[in-house]
Amino acid sequence: MYVLFEGIDTCGKSTQIDLISQKHPQIIVTHEPGGTPFGKKAREILLADALASKRAELLLFLADRAEHYQEVIAPNKNKVIISDRGFLSGIGYALANGDFDFDELVSLNKFALEGHFPDKVVLFLTNMETLKQRTSEKELDGIELRGLEYLINVQNKMKESLEKLDIDYLEVDATDSIENIHQKILSYLEI
Repeated sequence: MYVLFEGIDTCGKSTQIDLISQKHPQIIVTHEPGGTPFGKKAREILLADALASKRAELLLFLADRAEHYQEVIAPNKNKVIISDRGFLSGIGYALANGDFDFDELVSLNKFALEGHFPDKVVLFLTNMETLKQRTSEKELDGIELRGLEYLINVQNKMKESLEKLDIDYLEVDATDSIENIHQKILSYLEI
């Protein structure tokens, strides 16, 4: 089972992935971008927000996604894989960046994933107040420096996109307690 944990920065994905991996060490945990040697290099470029072209940024994310699928997802398809981010973030950020067509983005991501979207998605949804509080407690990367309104827009684009796709998903209130969120996710994943 291939599962994406999706949501904007500071929404609690990593905390929940850590809790699950402590209870279930056999689960493969990965992330995008950066889950492969190529991905680590791509992540440095992407988080520096150094590309002038949003198309170049999109293509770099897609290249990372294709490599990640080939190196991590496909070889472990008979195991439980949890990825901290994936194609849904890619679509959400691309739509928030501007002039991209949803259907075209879906097609490009299907190509990168060799036609294999994840089996399940856990989408963490936060609010502006929580986002302000959590981002004030950390050093922001280049993408986060685009602003909190931008991040909320990305979150909205992820939610709208997921509603259009035929993928099983769970929405999580990222402002809820860590334990409540954890129990909801365990119940949903049935692991």
